Amino acid sequence: MEGAEIAARLDQAAAATGAGAAAFLQGLIRLQAEGEAAVQARVAEEAGLLGCQVERRRYRPAEVPLKEEFAAEAAMAAEEREAILARLPGTGGGRSVIFFAHPDGEPFRKDHGWRHAPFAGAIEGGRIHGWGVADDLAGVATMVQALRLLRAAGLKPKGDVILASTPSKRHARGVHALLHGGVSADAAVYLHPAESGAGMREVKALASGQLTFRITVKGRLPATNEPDHAAFAHVAVNPVDKAMLVLAALRRLDAQRGNRVRHPALQAAIGRSTNLLVGDIRTLGDGRASRVAPAVQISCALSFPPGERLSAVRAEVEAALREAPAADGFLRDNPPEVLFLSGVTGAEVPPDHPLWHATAEAVRLGTGHMPEIYPLHTSSDIRNPMVQSGIPCVGLGPLCGDLTQNGGRDEWVDEADYRRGVAVVAALIALWCGVEAA
Repeated sequence: MEGAEIAARLDQAAAATGAGAAAFLQGLIRLQAEGEAAVQARVAEEAGLLGCQVERRRYRPAEVPLKEEFAAEAAMAAEEREAILARLPGTGGGRSVIFFAHPDGEPFRKDHGWRHAPFAGAIEGGRIHGWGVADDLAGVATMVQALRLLRAAGLKPKGDVILASTPSKRHARGVHALLHGGVSADAAVYLHPAESGAGMREVKALASGQLTFRITVKGRLPATNEPDHAAFAHVAVNPVDKAMLVLAALRRLDAQRGNRVRHPALQAAIGRSTNLLVGDIRTLGDGRASRVAPAVQISCALSFPPGERLSAVRAEVEAALREAPAADGFLRDNPPEVLFLSGVTGAEVPPDHPLWHATAEAVRLGTGHMPEIYPLHTSSDIRNPMVQSGIPCVGLGPLCGDLTQNGGRDEWVDEADYRRGVAVVAALIALWCGVEAA
């Protein structure tokens, strides 16, 4: 079936089904008030009604095997979680695809300061507001409603379509659990609204890796019982001074990597392919200006492009931190302590890949314009199928804004772009898996 006929059928079906896609998303927002399990139960129910074979898979994040990724135990979700796996068997002869999105959002805060009720799913000014609607209930709703739209259009996929509603926040690793639990396909698509402001005009096909770490630089208090240390500062070792040496070593590493590490897409988009960000510096004292702090803590994040190994990047950081003490007697005897908090490896789908061509054509059919590859989303979940299982993966979603995870209020998804997203995903299923008339 040709793209024009597919688009015509989907347009006709979308017009006939009215506001059903938005209503389903609003329902998921309201169910959040009852907890993640209620959202997952609704997703499982709807997928079953659409003819999917539905499984509920329980797992513990800390027990999920990983490739080229790690997280400190303290940063991980400890409780048992549940992933919903829904498989719509194809009629035969087509390629398979996994669509995945995460139902879990940021922890709810009573002092949220929102103008809209967080769990009401209100629509105002063409925007659907709700806690976690853009991160990532819209993605969950999109994949379910895309199957409903295909069914309404009288189209049956030839290849298997797998829907995975998988917890992700705080290293919950839901999609990892499925991938390492035997779930596989010819391609994968991560459905998540576009944080960049481009909506359906962009597709994530490249995700840089990221290494986060925390350095502790110790000092030495003056030998006194006086509450104030200013008069004794010359006989103390101020960790702030020693932290400056560590920061200088990090700056040198950043400059060296910036000159040496280059990725064509990143260089073209932003003029730089890797960065070392010092995101937070704090003393581990009581905050008084008149006392020497016992230590300084430096928190950092280092982005690196696809093609670099996580282990190699980590080794460079360790080498830089050995360099700082080399010229300082105190640091040689009291070297900086580094704790690596988390690390993920980058991955990409090149512009000549069949998945990119199918995705771009689906966006064109659903929106009327060709998308561009967005390469600047560090550690995007599109990396997971590629790194963990070698499955090519892209990501897309509707326009959104005011994300709670970024400190925003009244998180929203553009209703019209969300509906276009449903049509795009339905078209992508048709183009990638192949379809036949029901």
